[in-house]
Amino acid sequence: TASVLRAYIEHRLDQQPGLQKLFYVGPMFRRERPQKGRYRQFYQIGAEAIGSDSPAIDAEVIELVIEILRALDINNFELLINSVGTRESRARYNEALRAELEDVAPRMCEDCRRRAVTNPLRVLDCKVPDDQSIINALPSILDYLDEADREHFRRVREFLDDRHIAYTVSPRLVRGLDYYARTTFEITHGALGAQNAILGGGRYDGLAESLGSKVPAPGIGFSIGEDRLILAVEEARTVQPQTLDLYIAPMGDAALRHCVLLAGDIRRLDVSVEVGTGGKLKRMLEIANKLSARYTLIVGDNEIVSQSYALKNMISGEQETLSLQGLMEHFQKLRVVAHA
Repeated sequence: TASVLRAYIEHRLDQQPGLQKLFYVGPMFRRERPQKGRYRQFYQIGAEAIGSDSPAIDAEVIELVIEILRALDINNFELLINSVGTRESRARYNEALRAELEDVAPRMCEDCRRRAVTNPLRVLDCKVPDDQSIINALPSILDYLDEADREHFRRVREFLDDRHIAYTVSPRLVRGLDYYARTTFEITHGALGAQNAILGGGRYDGLAESLGSKVPAPGIGFSIGEDRLILAVEEARTVQPQTLDLYIAPMGDAALRHCVLLAGDIRRLDVSVEVGTGGKLKRMLEIANKLSARYTLIVGDNEIVSQSYALKNMISGEQETLSLQGLMEHFQKLRVVAHA
């Protein structure tokens, strides 16, 4: 996000009217300890909508990531949302957290002990299992939002409800970077282990100005780790056994040459075809059965001369004699039904 905003400012996109929608895909590097699907070098997909602080844009960006996951057949995920408010709301909340953490921070991890003094909000981002019971007992940031922040978050939820997008409000969701403001969100998936986030994002109003923009450029974006996305895709998709539409059994060398050409014509109809390489008919029919072919076509000299073919339905056992044109029309109809 910061790199995109620097480019946004450098190329004077902040001087352009209206909303700027940008995306990126590329390699990134991290210093954190590697975990399942989290490597030192990784590829990231991201998108940013810069130039509006409207709650409708927040919902639009969240809807985009939902559609990406659905397009990949990833359905068993959970959308978590929160609001971390503006700077003033966070300042009030940080003071409340600092007071609450005075007594409990000594029992927490080293990072939490340090953050309790320097930036209490970051304590909520701790992933150490032993600290979670303490974190869950801390005050909720939603109780410290000012009226404008509350209204913004209410409207984000309203826009999500209008889209029938299911979500869970998670008051501990603050994300790992200090530039977030108001809306934050994360999508988790059970296939990824303890660190189960596929993607995350949020609003970063004020970041562009801190990087040198002369005009306000509120924005919201997200990033997806490709490696973790692939793990979720692999869990969601089971390999379906391939089905064979037609097995052609050629009886002799002349028939084989004819069948190769015939198979090419039928394949152009988006029909899967396997041509036997010759040998005994019994053996080729055994192969057709093992391949679970829906139809078989036996082609010998008589079929070549007459251009008349006996097509057998391997499921029903029915057999019909078709001309070349009739054969092509049969498989054309088969594809139409399959794609209906």
